[in-house]
Amino acid sequence: MSGPVNAERPGAGGEGPPSEPCPANAWVDRAGTVRLWSAEAEALLGYPAKDVCGTPAVELLTTRGDRRTALAGRDRAEGGQSWDGVLSLRHRDGHKVPVALRLRPLTDREGRAGWSVSARDARRIEREDLDRAMMRALFEQYPTPIALLDDELRYRSLNVAAEQVLTHPGSRLIGRRVGADPSHGDAETLERVLRQVRETGEPVLGLPVRSPPAGPDGDRIWSLATFRLTDPTDRPLGMCQTYVDITDGYRAERRLELLTKAGAGIGATLDVERTAQELADVLVPALGDVAWVALSEAVLAGDEPPKAIGPGQWNLRRIGVAPTGDDWPTGLPAEGAVPPALPNHALLRRIGQGETVLLPDRDSVIAAAEGHAELARLFVPEHGHSAVAAPLFARGLVLGTVVVWRTHRPGPFGQEDADLLTEIASRAALGVDNARRYTREHRAAVALQQGLLPAATTDTPAAETVGFYVPAGDGAEIGGDWYDVIALPSFRVALVAGDVTGHGLPATATMGRLRTAVATLADLELDPVELLTHLDDLVHQLQTEAPHQGDTVGASCLYAVYDPVTCQCTLAGAGHPPPVVIRPDGTIGSVEFSPGPLLGVGGMPFEATTFELEPGSVIAVYTKGVIYRDDRDPDAGLRRLTDRLAEFAGPGRGLDGVGHDLLRSLGDAPARDDMALLLARTRAIAPANTATWEFPADASVVAAARKAAAGQLAAWGLDEVSFTTELVVSELVTNAVRYAGGPIGLRLIRENALVCEVDDPSNTQPRLRRARWSDEGGRGLFLIAQLTTRWGSRYTRSGKTIWTEQPLTADLPLLDLPP
Repeated sequence: MSGPVNAERPGAGGEGPPSEPCPANAWVDRAGTVRLWSAEAEALLGYPAKDVCGTPAVELLTTRGDRRTALAGRDRAEGGQSWDGVLSLRHRDGHKVPVALRLRPLTDREGRAGWSVSARDARRIEREDLDRAMMRALFEQYPTPIALLDDELRYRSLNVAAEQVLTHPGSRLIGRRVGADPSHGDAETLERVLRQVRETGEPVLGLPVRSPPAGPDGDRIWSLATFRLTDPTDRPLGMCQTYVDITDGYRAERRLELLTKAGAGIGATLDVERTAQELADVLVPALGDVAWVALSEAVLAGDEPPKAIGPGQWNLRRIGVAPTGDDWPTGLPAEGAVPPALPNHALLRRIGQGETVLLPDRDSVIAAAEGHAELARLFVPEHGHSAVAAPLFARGLVLGTVVVWRTHRPGPFGQEDADLLTEIASRAALGVDNARRYTREHRAAVALQQGLLPAATTDTPAAETVGFYVPAGDGAEIGGDWYDVIALPSFRVALVAGDVTGHGLPATATMGRLRTAVATLADLELDPVELLTHLDDLVHQLQTEAPHQGDTVGASCLYAVYDPVTCQCTLAGAGHPPPVVIRPDGTIGSVEFSPGPLLGVGGMPFEATTFELEPGSVIAVYTKGVIYRDDRDPDAGLRRLTDRLAEFAGPGRGLDGVGHDLLRSLGDAPARDDMALLLARTRAIAPANTATWEFPADASVVAAARKAAAGQLAAWGLDEVSFTTELVVSELVTNAVRYAGGPIGLRLIRENALVCEVDDPSNTQPRLRRARWSDEGGRGLFLIAQLTTRWGSRYTRSGKTIWTEQPLTADLPLLDLPP
């Protein structure tokens, strides 16, 4: 009895899809009684076989209508035909179970007839049918591209949307492997992702891929999802890929990224040219293929561009270009180019009025250049088909323009691109204007700083000198570094270097005050220790004024005095780095001395150091900016400076060349500090050009002193100044005998002038006064002042020295004696 029933089981004998579940089967005899009940039937309705077998089958039907339908189906089956229908059966727990029934007539060995009944859950069938219909509609009607592939990564089916994305005119992908079409922009990515999903079974979602241009808008960006298809037994059937167009969102995200990049990368430095180049670098290749930034030459100089002028009066220079080097289009004016006078073109007028101009296609480019072939050569790169130009407009002024072209990418510029360039250009314009204003202020501050410095070169009997000042760079304010060369009496020279703490105009103003003070104190012929002590008192005084100005005053200073007669140099420092000396034999090293505290600190004395300095030696005094580099290590900086000087300051090298080579080797101006450097090559006055005598404090020595001076002048061939010198010697020696006592020293020094010095042990300074007609004395210093170019007095350890200086010319000064 079971054979016919089993023969009707779907899937037996290899029939039917193996993935389908087995139906519920039963055998009903001609009387309508259930004779066989399968396990699947028990699972479907909950009745075990022992409870159902032997009972009328119609009792499992829930409604009379279903019973009438079932009887009609039986009658049809008795006629030898199968019958299919949907009825509701009663579950053991009482609820209805919609099933799809199939009745087939059966005949057993004994000739008794019956029916084979198979039942499937109708709800599941309906659900499967609905799923198939939905998948068919999704594949055929949904606008999202869908591609089905087999396990060998060959295309098996594409919906209409996928064919538009993945295929090209004249091409066919069905049956071809992924990657067989090299024209697809991301074919390698597609194959890699498919292999990964096939091997791991893990889907890949949201992968952005690019497809070839499918329209005037250029490339499209898709979000790719890749799945593996399997049957209920998890056997791989193939692959499925879906594409979601995210081009608009992708472009919006790229625009936001470009704005962010522009905000962070443009205007970080207060340099006009660098800011322009930063703008060009941001735009290529993110927005276009070729870009340049042209600025008014007035802006480059730090000034405001002309107001309310037409394009024909523009004087723009291309400063920032991209791409650079060999990638720049051939024939297009490159960086630094200044175009000729531009015509009063409508397009240029729009830019001058602050409007962004869009040329979306080649026709508009040709129309704009019509009648102006010279403009095409200047502004249209080869293969340029779309352009957008925006003014750099800030604070009501057009500082320049920025132009972007597309030459290789096929997509033209749209209004969104023009709006984006307008936003970027407005931000960049503020950066350019800030850099311009800084350039103007920095230039004024540097001019003030350099105006407060002495002449760059000097040439005296004591030394030839060259000074260098390099202002701080990279947006740093001007500093207070200075150098000075002060000619002292008796052919001596003072070399000075100083550095005021802080930056800006207050530091520059303080530097000017300190330099003036040093020159004034040097004129008093104070020794280096005493001069720094007085300078320290001045800084303390300035500090009392600082709270009202909001600044802290402090400074370092080095003061060195070189005497070409003795070839000795005496120096003292206040918190300043040591000088470096290159001697004629090539040995080089820094001078060891005890630097005192910074000016304004107080509490510690200053100490002087005296050392021999042979003629032809080069001494370098400098500020800390020369040796303080990025490492901020003064010892390493001093070694670096010493090595560079040893390399460049060879025999016969001019100091100007040495200084330029030295500063060039150290790199550009330091980021946060300026540099001052003073180089001096020493000289000596030959011993034959000096003469020295010593006399006791007796009135009779005046004649001897005059005779000695006259004899020496005759030996030097200076008879023309003998009379004047005898008068000077007579007056000075007489005053020393009368008021100071002995011993009295007399020294004559001949160089480009004649110096006469008289030493005495007194510390009383002489004073010049105009004697009245009735006075018996007081005319000596007045007479000396009339006979000499200048005169003065300085203290020594044993008293004082009064000196005079006379020109070695035949034009002697006329005497203006008092009545």
